[in-house]
Amino acid sequence: MQIHNLSEKNSVLNHFLTQIRDVNVHKDSMRFRRNIERIGEIMAYELSKELDYQDLSVQTPLGTKETTEIKDQIILCSILRAGLQLHLGFLNYFDNAENGFVSAYRHHPNNNADFEILVEYQAIADTTNKYLLIIDPMLATGQSILAVYKKLVEKGTPKDIHIAVVIAAPEGIAFLEENLPDNCHLWIAATDEKLNDQSYIVPGLGDAGDLAYGAKL
Repeated sequence: MQIHNLSEKNSVLNHFLTQIRDVNVHKDSMRFRRNIERIGEIMAYELSKELDYQDLSVQTPLGTKETTEIKDQIILCSILRAGLQLHLGFLNYFDNAENGFVSAYRHHPNNNADFEILVEYQAIADTTNKYLLIIDPMLATGQSILAVYKKLVEKGTPKDIHIAVVIAAPEGIAFLEENLPDNCHLWIAATDEKLNDQSYIVPGLGDAGDLAYGAKL
């Protein structure tokens, strides 16, 4: 798996990452959502450099210009519900993309720290020979992304698979490296210190879904 860590160089991306972590900014859910969306836009631009392009001619009012465009169809697939705002940032740049949505959540059958990932809903087109972008703000253990990946490849064989996350824990990165194919790309806006005993990212930012859309039951 190829890893692209975008926070290794200073940019405005780090400015938005600082704001989404700040507990004082968390009081403003609209600002949190907008910053997640802007992070998605930046990540989409950086990811676009790894796609294949084809030549074409475009007619302007004054002549013809030789240029390029993305060669293959893109499918954006976000993990509900936390992935929705990040998804929107990618869609702002890949505006002709097809869109898919998958639910994945931690199920605690014994009401303790142990959990399993349940994927109960999916709506996505055939992925065959397309760029599949799996979008989720937080990469903690990596189990959710792996479970979603296994469901999505049942829908076809993508040309390339890109996974975009805002914040990742080292444990989750290692888990995906071990369990995903070599042709996968993992895009990370920031890498954090570790997981705690409840498998949440430290220092992280809290629950991205709750911060964006309100507390859940």
